[in-house]
Amino acid sequence: MRFRAEAVAAATGGRLHGPDVAIDGVSFDSRSIQPGQLFVPLVAERDGHEFIAAALARGAAAYLTTRPPVGGTAIEVPDTLRGLMALAAVQRSSFAGPVIAVTGSVGKTSTKDLAWAALAAGRPTWANERSFNNEQGLPTTLLNTPDLTEVLVLEMGMRGLGEIAELCSIARPTIGVITRVAEAHSDRVGGIEGVARAKAELIAALPHDGLAILNADDVRVRAMASQSAAPVLLYGDAPDADVRLDDLRLDDIARPSFLLHTPWGQCRVHLAASGRHMAHNAAAALACVGAIGGDLQGAAAALAEVGLTAMRMEVQRTAAGAIVLNDSYNANPTSVRAALDALADLPATRRIAVLGLMAEISDPEAEHRAILEYARGRGIEVLAVGTELYGIEPTDDPVAALGSLAGGDAVLVKASRVVGLERVAAALLG
Repeated sequence: MRFRAEAVAAATGGRLHGPDVAIDGVSFDSRSIQPGQLFVPLVAERDGHEFIAAALARGAAAYLTTRPPVGGTAIEVPDTLRGLMALAAVQRSSFAGPVIAVTGSVGKTSTKDLAWAALAAGRPTWANERSFNNEQGLPTTLLNTPDLTEVLVLEMGMRGLGEIAELCSIARPTIGVITRVAEAHSDRVGGIEGVARAKAELIAALPHDGLAILNADDVRVRAMASQSAAPVLLYGDAPDADVRLDDLRLDDIARPSFLLHTPWGQCRVHLAASGRHMAHNAAAALACVGAIGGDLQGAAAALAEVGLTAMRMEVQRTAAGAIVLNDSYNANPTSVRAALDALADLPATRRIAVLGLMAEISDPEAEHRAILEYARGRGIEVLAVGTELYGIEPTDDPVAALGSLAGGDAVLVKASRVVGLERVAAALLG
């Protein structure tokens, strides 16, 4: 999005120092800022104000600051993060197309990626890069929307109550998608019912002429229909789902294909991503296409080519032919079970899950031990890394513990992001 420094000052309640320059987009990272962007120095582990000079040297047109200006064009504000959020909220008014918000305890990034690809097959579409889904990333995504964009897809994350409501106050979504409610961050909101309340903030924010797209197979998500002032569209396996999956099949690396029944007709879908749960994420994505009057067949064809954000159900083979399923970006009990199901679906004679900590869940010991039993029930060996919560002796060197992998072996690597198990997948793949 393009705007001027005076408009930034007006939107943020700030004071302009220097010339009223033209600005094209924003960045809070001085290392990757592009010429013409607004630099927003955030205060976290490091104080972003220390990098204003570096941002200007890389071509930043202007910057926010809570400190005395150091040259160039500056907008002095009380708080740079609040300034970023206020600017995004004002600039949102200049976007006239559909704004689709996606949240859920699991599947939100994959659904966002699939929706982006499906919608982009028919209309210029923009979405969060990586997982820019919080109070920093979402405003940045919105303010970096290319000029010709017709559809926005915005992933929304949360770590506590009120956070999605705040993101909605900025983005003002017209369509809301909720994937699943699970134990992710449940320790911060009083358990899984608190998670449901937090996710439902998206539904409460939708306008009367909007649309709520809800997972029909999740009882807590389905129940959110009663909180929606907007019409509701259900997707999933349930017989009463408006967008319903049928005839689901998996290929030799667990990539799903299925028939999708929708209010706009039927289509056959073949996915490039592995895991039967990806079929449901794709159904939600295609529901977004139908909801805005898009080409369902063209969108379905696009999904046969699209990959997902790194470390999410990535299937690769070692030099010896063993399958490595890298789903190491994050983990909670629901997503781990889905990944174990995907591992069980792979053609292998030996299946091993390398599992690390599932963080921020309300009953860690019970949930980890339940995962161990679930894996064993599916004929999967488990190697625990860095935690005794699974009830088995952990290993410090999972690569060595796995030994030489052969063509009949399949390995899942999964843990919460803080564990950094992607290093294990990288080591296995050489």
